[in-house]
Amino acid sequence: MILGIIFAIVFVIIMFAVMIYNRLVRLRALVKEAFSGITVQLRRRADLIPNLVETVKGYATHEKSTFEAITAARGAMASGGGVAATAAADANMTGLIGRLFAVAEAYPELKASANFQQLQGEISGIETELQSARRYYNATARDLNTRIQSFPDTLFAGPLGFTQEEYYQDTDPAIQAAPKIDFTPSA
Repeated sequence: MILGIIFAIVFVIIMFAVMIYNRLVRLRALVKEAFSGITVQLRRRADLIPNLVETVKGYATHEKSTFEAITAARGAMASGGGVAATAAADANMTGLIGRLFAVAEAYPELKASANFQQLQGEISGIETELQSARRYYNATARDLNTRIQSFPDTLFAGPLGFTQEEYYQDTDPAIQAAPKIDFTPSA
């Protein structure tokens, strides 16, 4: 009788551990899927960049340094790596795309070009989807991290090899800093 009770308790503990393990595996798979979603959107954006650059090049031939920086950043984007490296490459590319659009502002005939407007619209759409993918990734990372830190999951997470996931954070200090606004009249 006592042996049966001990067996039942051990069985319940094992089943409880299996349930926790399966839940953690599912959350880890969601985090990987979410990161994959970010990389898909980054790839889509990177694939559009050469078309955008070629369109702008036709009008702004003296902006060679901007074009070279974008080409280099696109190459860095492909090598990506982990979450932090991908976020850094993403922030760099976002800044360079902003510079490219600033160059385009100086050329009214380029801004009026249907090809440029289409590419600009596609980039804008991808940026929206990329922002959603980043939020989804951070939500899944938060759920996994919360589970890993919560009792009783924390008792099993470490020994079973589960670690916290880092968040996808924008590393561009210009975006993180508050803008400086000066209302003093210029002389």
